[in-house]
Amino acid sequence: MGDSARVFSEPVDGGTDIYSCPSSSADHLVVMVHGILGSVADWEFGANQFVRMLPDKVIIHCSERNMHRLSLDGVDVMGERLAEEVAEVVKSRPELQKISFVAHSVGGLVARYAIGRLYSPPRRKTIEDPLLDVHNDSPSGTICGLEAINFITVATPHLGSRGNKQVPFLFGVTAIEKVASHVIHWIFGRTGRHLFLTDDDEGKPPLLQRMVDDYDDLCFMSGLQAFKRRVVYANVGYDHIVGWRTSSIRRNSELPKWEGSLSENYPHIVYEEQSKGSITDECADLSLMDGDSDMLEEKLVRGLTRVSWERVDVSFHGSRLRYAAHSVIQAKFSFMHSDGEDVIRHIIDHFLL
Repeated sequence: MGDSARVFSEPVDGGTDIYSCPSSSADHLVVMVHGILGSVADWEFGANQFVRMLPDKVIIHCSERNMHRLSLDGVDVMGERLAEEVAEVVKSRPELQKISFVAHSVGGLVARYAIGRLYSPPRRKTIEDPLLDVHNDSPSGTICGLEAINFITVATPHLGSRGNKQVPFLFGVTAIEKVASHVIHWIFGRTGRHLFLTDDDEGKPPLLQRMVDDYDDLCFMSGLQAFKRRVVYANVGYDHIVGWRTSSIRRNSELPKWEGSLSENYPHIVYEEQSKGSITDECADLSLMDGDSDMLEEKLVRGLTRVSWERVDVSFHGSRLRYAAHSVIQAKFSFMHSDGEDVIRHIIDHFLL
């Protein structure tokens, strides 16, 4: 972090806010969310790089309401906490105009839940209300009253962790994967049930299935659609926690062929694509399904791809730290900075302000 940067910890709001300088004119809040069993320190390198590369443009807030064992309480409980935390930060900073999220692993699901809670639909000017608040004048709605800009996830299991090779360290052995789905809650609590889609709250569909639509009073998909861009960064291999298919929101047959890095500036970025949102009739034939998918996973793919996504595929095949790809892609620890730095730089260089 450059000499002009300052770091402030605010126990009232939770988390850590990072500014470019005390008199910063930044009006863009970037909420950084860690993964399971994580902490506010997980995004320290990324947060400092944001401030160094975008001085006076962003205020970084690293969430800490779901740290460590609190991350086992379930995606919904964590999402509610995150929504409350963001609302408190926004309320305390009237200068804010825009909001973005950058989330790692399960934190991406937590962020998706939170924006479903924080979403407000667009308002219309009326004779009774001619002076419409500028923040609520977005044609796609707002997140916590702010213009929604970037929604970025890094190695997030958007399709859950059940199914063939969605958790690579289970080796794709069907019997092991089935056993894991029944015992995962012993290790990861309600969060494990949500990831393996085995939750059955009062007869409702699994939470991740509910989150591919607007459900009850939670506007999950409307919240996603409100962002100007949605981006998924995914490891193509060596991520033993989150598989390529689930982190890139693709069917197995849609995973691209790749050969090597696309740019010297980003040696670990091996493939990029932009997909337009498409609506698929739920009653349509299931010819797009392949042997590695099931009906529920197909519903998640179809639901999430109703909005457009930018996909960025990452490979650490040549790295000495490749077996830790799930953490390297975030540059989680100091000894990983040199390998994961180009991914962080790619996120920042393409960040819409």
